[in-house]
Amino acid sequence: MDVILGKTAGFCGGVKNSVDKASEILKEHKKVYCLGELVHNNTVINNLEEKGIIFVDNITDVPRGENVIFRAHGVTRDTYNIARDNELNVFDLTCPKVLKIHDQIDQYINDGYFVLLVGEAKHPEVVGSLSFTSGNGIVIENLDDLELKYDEYKNKDKIVLLSQTTYSVSKFEEINGKIKELAPDVLINNTICNATSLRQEETSRLSLDVDFMIIIGGKKSSNTQKLFSIAQENVDSVVIETVDDLDLDLSKYKKIGVMAGASTPKENIDEVLDYLNSL
Repeated sequence: MDVILGKTAGFCGGVKNSVDKASEILKEHKKVYCLGELVHNNTVINNLEEKGIIFVDNITDVPRGENVIFRAHGVTRDTYNIARDNELNVFDLTCPKVLKIHDQIDQYINDGYFVLLVGEAKHPEVVGSLSFTSGNGIVIENLDDLELKYDEYKNKDKIVLLSQTTYSVSKFEEINGKIKELAPDVLINNTICNATSLRQEETSRLSLDVDFMIIIGGKKSSNTQKLFSIAQENVDSVVIETVDDLDLDLSKYKKIGVMAGASTPKENIDEVLDYLNSL
């Protein structure tokens, strides 16, 4: 059996930066809270909890004056305001690519644009980014959504289309083509992260060259689920969080491809590779 690991598998730069800095912050401070999951991977979260990070779901759960980390996906504008009012010591570990989108949205709103934000409405990154539109924006989840919500933007003088950083490249291109029919003067700003694009492209190529694909990543990870969808279009595939989820008979496959999401730690990847190589 040949096992091929994707070159772009595992932590992206933004996730690595967040995880490394969270560990450094813990060394400097005895008590540190984190608003939401730092990244969408249980192994990473469990490791940080063991080191002492206290995860909370709401900024109001952080006692006044304490240390708090803002997760890689970003937070809402109101969260920054509440943190300031409660005199919290904030360590903002939001991915720089997400922070850039927040800044861009601010500028677009100041310039009179209505924002169409392509992404998953309930994903924390999208929830955070949408809050910066100050009510002058909506979320477009897919191609059908673009038409269903047409009345909400058809009379807007200036429209800009942006994307969740981990959205499907191919689906964004479909939406891009359709929006130009519905709103010809729309400004397109593809804010999908370059690491996301490269990972999706490699997954597509790799899945065409193997008999089976294994995608490793957190169950809540948006970018991991996109990789699984891409691989599944070309070959039989499975998505797992750890090697313990790999309860399959793989003996019939001669060539297996392995790809991992942007928040998947090296230890999870290595465990899967060790298992495959032992067969």
